[in-house]
Amino acid sequence: MIQFTTASSNSRVPFKENHLIKAYLAIFLGFWLYTFLYTTDTANWITENVLTILFILGLSLSYHKFKFSQLSYTFIFVYILLHIYGAMYTYAENPFGYWLKDTFGMARNHYDRIVHFSFGFMLAYPMRDYFKNWFGWPAWVCWVLPAEITMSFSGLYEIIEWLVADVFFPAEGVAYLGTQGDVWDAQKDMGLAFSGAILIMLLISTVKRFLKR
Repeated sequence: MIQFTTASSNSRVPFKENHLIKAYLAIFLGFWLYTFLYTTDTANWITENVLTILFILGLSLSYHKFKFSQLSYTFIFVYILLHIYGAMYTYAENPFGYWLKDTFGMARNHYDRIVHFSFGFMLAYPMRDYFKNWFGWPAWVCWVLPAEITMSFSGLYEIIEWLVADVFFPAEGVAYLGTQGDVWDAQKDMGLAFSGAILIMLLISTVKRFLKR
């Protein structure tokens, strides 16, 4: 039986008993393999998925010490699927982004913007869970810090993109950046991630206050 929790815990629940996480992992691995087999740019797929591998590895190694809530794992799961789907085609050439562009008359493929917004919207709550339940920091810190860290990570990611595009893998740089001619692309991506983090923090804090009443 799957129990959907909204509170994290440092209790050592065996992986084999966490059916929801096993289901998420199975879906992720299957979809991940699919994106690799049918990617339009293998070199870009590998470049985009380096951080994905490190992230999944970090979650796996730390599981026996700290277990996120099922809600947090759900947010993480959705975000990773969005990311690897973008990596399958490159963000600038993503079919769903083109569908949005054609349907709503947009000037560019906005799939990359969706994922950057989702970075803040989907990962800020897991950060809040970790700070609150592992470090035991004051409540206001746990609500504010995820938004600040989201902005910092977004800036760091833009620096990593610059290094990949200009220093380490210049051949893959244009596809990896996906700026689509927008000179303010990096700033807009950072702003969307920051906005997503603020929005989810406001939404969840509002819901929690409403439920307490």
